[in-house]
Amino acid sequence: MLDYDSEAAVYDATRGGLPRAEAAAAAVLRLLPDTARSLLDIGCGTGLVTGRVAAGRPGLRVTGADASHGMARVARQRVGAVVLADARRLPLPDASADAVTAVWLLHLLREQGAVRAVVTEATRVLRPGGVFVTTVDKDACHDVGSDIDEAFTPYLVPAASDRTDLVVAYAAEAGLEVAGDAFFPGHGQGRTPQSAAHAVRGGYYASRLALPGGAAEDLARTLETMPDQERRRADPEYRLLALRRGAAG
Repeated sequence: MLDYDSEAAVYDATRGGLPRAEAAAAAVLRLLPDTARSLLDIGCGTGLVTGRVAAGRPGLRVTGADASHGMARVARQRVGAVVLADARRLPLPDASADAVTAVWLLHLLREQGAVRAVVTEATRVLRPGGVFVTTVDKDACHDVGSDIDEAFTPYLVPAASDRTDLVVAYAAEAGLEVAGDAFFPGHGQGRTPQSAAHAVRGGYYASRLALPGGAAEDLARTLETMPDQERRRADPEYRLLALRRGAAG
């Protein structure tokens, strides 16, 4: 797992920056009810997406939450209210938010029961009729059928923690039902063999690839033998799922 305290300084520049964040925020806004007046963004990271959501919906009170001190410090420069918090234990009362969002979070939660706990906690803080909007199948969305993806295939983690069917099942247990979805492009996230090799050595694919022992170096060397080392392959397309808490829930 990456050290997100130190990663905060370079996160935006290496993750598609403002274009990707604006695409994500626009998709989130499409799934929010017009009546929503408060939103909690868990795993807000540097707050780049969080800030764009706030800017896109005047009157919406937006709060960010992240477990990383470094990320929260950067996010506070973009979002007035940011709390340091584990997404499984949010410092909010029951039924206190109209919407909860989690963009690029669930796929990172590999500990047994972690995703279920986050979905349950998001439901707890939602008001009846509120929505939980989250990315699903994040790592799978990066598979664009490229030669890089072919090289990754032998090392893929067998069960992603943010698979749609799992998230929907956890949501149903908590009292949420599917209310819609939206897709958005991952601008700037198309990989080159060169950048993929660097990321493999740096541990950036921990949620997607199992690389024990010398496997990371073996894969990196394979990537470095590919043609067109600096040519970006296609950008991924991400999926957001909206899950609504029942009006009487």
